[in-house]
Order: sequence, then C-alpha cells, then structure tokens
Amino acid sequence: MKKEVGLWIDHREAFLVTISEKGEETNRLYSNIEVGAQFSGSSRSSGSQDAENMQDRQYTNKLEKYYDAIIGIIRDADSIHIFGLGEAKGELAKRLKDNNLSQNIVSIETTDRLTEPQIAAKVRQHFPG
Repeated sequence: MKKEVGLWIDHREAFLVTISEKGEETNRLYSNIEVGAQFSGSSRSSGSQDAENMQDRQYTNKLEKYYDAIIGIIRDADSIHIFGLGEAKGELAKRLKDNNLSQNIVSIETTDRLTEPQIAAKVRQHFPG
C-alpha cells in the first residue's frame, strides 16, 4: 500500500498529513520546547555556564525525542515532503538520514507558517494521487 506524507515543521510543532489508500489522516505533534530555550553561542560567565550547558542538553534531548516521535509516524512512508520555517526541516532530514530513511524524502521546502487546511491542501497538491 502506497503511503505519502507531507509535514510542516518548526521547533515547536509539526503537522503531518498522510495520504494512503485508506484516505487522508492528520497528526499534530508538539515538541514542548519553550521559544528561546536554547542558549548555545551566547556569551556567558563561567558561573552560569554549567546551568546553561545543562539547559542546552535538555533542549537537544527534547528535540531528539520530538524528531523520533515524527519518525515513528512516517517511518513506513514511501514518499516524504518536508516543509516549514527555519532549521527544523533540515534537522529532521538529517535525523531521517541517520535512520536510513533519507531515500524516501522527495522534497524539502521553506514556507511560511500555514494553517492546517493550507498544509493539507499543499500536501494534496504535492501528491495528487
């Protein structure tokens, strides 16, 4: 059975649209990461460095769990179209590559924030059936 997935992603949430012979299904996943939670690259005093390093590790761990949850849903997809803001789409693509799933990525596209109906329409347009 052919399964095509399109997903809009940023670091806070992902909206997935799966198209298969069973029809269309949607999922929304949240990363539970606070905006501005990452601290790497900022100038810091040695006293606060340990606390910020721990926050960076927590941020990275949450992102990894978030990407793994997405991969759990799209693992068996034949075709994957990833789009969204910022760096999350590239980070997810790298994680897919690390899981030997990059061959299923058909495209990666930068887009603005979209509503759920706009995302679903974009995925249907990308995978016309």
